[in-house]
Amino acid sequence: MDFKLEVLVIPVSDVDKAKDFYTGLGWRLDADFATGDQFRVVQVTPPGSPASVIFGTGLSSAVPGSVQGLHLVVDDIEAARAEVAAHGANVSGVFHDAGGVFHHAGTEHQVPGPAPEHASYRSFASFADPDGNEWVLQEITTRLPGR
Repeated sequence: MDFKLEVLVIPVSDVDKAKDFYTGLGWRLDADFATGDQFRVVQVTPPGSPASVIFGTGLSSAVPGSVQGLHLVVDDIEAARAEVAAHGANVSGVFHDAGGVFHHAGTEHQVPGPAPEHASYRSFASFADPDGNEWVLQEITTRLPGR
């Protein structure tokens, strides 16, 4: 049985502002449906992604901006960072983690620049939507066996 991640729900405070932000990044607008003032679903999909993001009204009891560590996998961290910045997002510089394996929460362990030799899975940049939901760009150039 395959279990495919298809949709992530993120909490936002202003649906139209979030819609403008994500479509402004170049994400495809898949749906915008409302059944009144208490329920609205907006679905967007990052370029090249099989998974989509949904936000709206009446979808989640989570606090807007509380989602952290959503990863977007890219094969060129500098180019991806530049593209996100060109679309108006406030994106961090490229960094790798002092521990060398995966990034810690926060910025304390961030080392400026890509991982040595651009080691796959180890270079990152981050940005947030208007509510503070955090996205992480992660460079993967060579997948681990079986992935």
